[in-house]
Amino acid sequence: MSKLKHAASVPHTDTTIAELRTDPAFAVEYLKSAMEELDHPEHRAVGLLALRDVAEAYGGLATVAQEAGITREALYRALSPSGNPTLKTLLAVLHVVGMRLSVAPAGPIPAHR
Repeated sequence: MSKLKHAASVPHTDTTIAELRTDPAFAVEYLKSAMEELDHPEHRAVGLLALRDVAEAYGGLATVAQEAGITREALYRALSPSGNPTLKTLLAVLHVVGMRLSVAPAGPIPAHR
């Protein structure tokens, strides 16, 4: 009977964080895509967890929280699947990781009346 050895697997989150850390362009696109999910209440956790991944990649939650001027515990809560970060928290975290919030049309813009 042969004994096959399986290579140890790496959790998906660890792989994602490693790629976010080494590829800033990927980090921007990853976060842009995930942030679109914030528009949909049933998918909001995707956007928050993606921001958490980016924060982990850019120094870790404790470091990002300190640089953003919030407590580590508050950041963990805000970026949890059920989190509801304030605009101030969202902007502070984005600033720390070198990104900013922007606006794009969701569809055709109605004519001004």
